Amino acid sequence: MRRSDSRQNVNFAPVNHQRYFIELSYNGNNYHGWQIQPNAVTVQEVLNKALGTILRQPIETTGCGRTDTGVHATEFFAHFDQEVGDEPTSDLKLKTIDLRGLNALLPRDIAIKRIIPVAADAHARFDATLRSYQYHVHFQKDPFKEGFSWLLRDKPDVALMNQAAAILMEYTDFSCFSKSNTQVFTNNCKVSRAEWVEQADGSLIFHISADRFLRNMVRAIVGTLMMIGKKEIEPEAIRDIIESKSRGNAGTSVPAHGLYLTEVKYPSP
Repeated sequence: MRRSDSRQNVNFAPVNHQRYFIELSYNGNNYHGWQIQPNAVTVQEVLNKALGTILRQPIETTGCGRTDTGVHATEFFAHFDQEVGDEPTSDLKLKTIDLRGLNALLPRDIAIKRIIPVAADAHARFDATLRSYQYHVHFQKDPFKEGFSWLLRDKPDVALMNQAAAILMEYTDFSCFSKSNTQVFTNNCKVSRAEWVEQADGSLIFHISADRFLRNMVRAIVGTLMMIGKKEIEPEAIRDIIESKSRGNAGTSVPAHGLYLTEVKYPSP
């Protein structure tokens, strides 16, 4: 994992620090999202505490993005800097860390997969070139999908939803699907995949990939596509919604518990 050549003003690890990428997954049902916030338990807060305990120094992680309350991640990356001594061998400390020990400090709904030493300017968020999400929907009561998929009574028209989903890839400005008052420089995203896939049990999974996502974007897109699948609006209406750049014209955000961050890609070393 290396720095993208186009990125400016890189945040380097301080002198006498080693930067690491950490790969993890989590069940988001018990957390108010990834990012630390006051008076709420978040994945980042719990992870920072566990890393700080095992490394015996304060640790602050930087995530590859932020997930909202109740959203899950089967693949998530963060980076952190470990202070090391002046001796040449002191930076080997984390390379031999017992992942079982770290996982033992974490609750069962957060799992660490890998810890990877990286360059001092590697950045979990800014270096990511692709992110993929899935949204899960099912239509029969299932206790094993409770909290992990959205239960609907009636199946929407998948062909109509896919017709509209394909139109997403013709646009880049997705202001209509973004939460208002977000502190971002642009609402432009390049969507490379948007597709509903029916499963053997009749459930549906919406797959979407892009270079970046806006806050609430996937859940708003799914809500809009559901309007089309229920034949409340025509597939071509999604053009007017996108071109309006107004959140009020798009569909309602669907429940968070059906959403998963499933893949984050970085440039090859």
